[in-house]
Amino acid sequence: MKLKHLLLVGLFAVANFVNAQEVKKNAIEVTGVAEMEVEPDEIIFSIGIKADNKNQLADSEKLLFETLKNNGVKNEDIKFKSMYQNLYSKTTKFTKSFQFKVNAKTNVSKLFEDLNQKWVSNLSIAEIKNTKIADFRKTVKINALKAAKEKADYLLGSINKKTGDAIEIIEIEDYMSDSILPVAYRSKMANVQLEAADQSMDYSFDNIENIKLKYSIKTKYEIL
Repeated sequence: MKLKHLLLVGLFAVANFVNAQEVKKNAIEVTGVAEMEVEPDEIIFSIGIKADNKNQLADSEKLLFETLKNNGVKNEDIKFKSMYQNLYSKTTKFTKSFQFKVNAKTNVSKLFEDLNQKWVSNLSIAEIKNTKIADFRKTVKINALKAAKEKADYLLGSINKKTGDAIEIIEIEDYMSDSILPVAYRSKMANVQLEAADQSMDYSFDNIENIKLKYSIKTKYEIL
């Protein structure tokens, strides 16, 4: 029993010695950064309709779906959000809100013109997106990791050392969201009252700022 105990103690000591040796390895820690601008290809709008009674509200909803369909918006891209009844209002008593999605092929200016109706209470942008943003995020992360490796190579090269195996790789969450509302566009579109909208304003995709992605990767490499 004493022999087994001594063997276990010896193995434990060796393991600790190995771990200590690994910790004491000479290493360099660097951070790589990569950025990319992505053109939006999808906008999600929030829209409200109003009416004095339920029948009128149903008619307004039908007109909304017809207008959106005529502008290339599919039924599956329209989602009901909420309905509200105001018992104390002397005029409009019923409101209903939806969200609908358009793509880069949509003539947004024409859509706005067609939705400039009395039964439409408001229109605003909910989200600006790119449908392939996940792939772009991967690319930016890879580029950030490559940038970190390149930095380690030239720094160590300057002192006649080489970059060894990666000991640690940490992703820093400093990227922008893949679903954004750029400031410049938000100021124009925060809540467009269609009946008083500026007809000369350009609401097309060309007038939307790009989505900006940024990732930082912190890495630690062995020094050879």
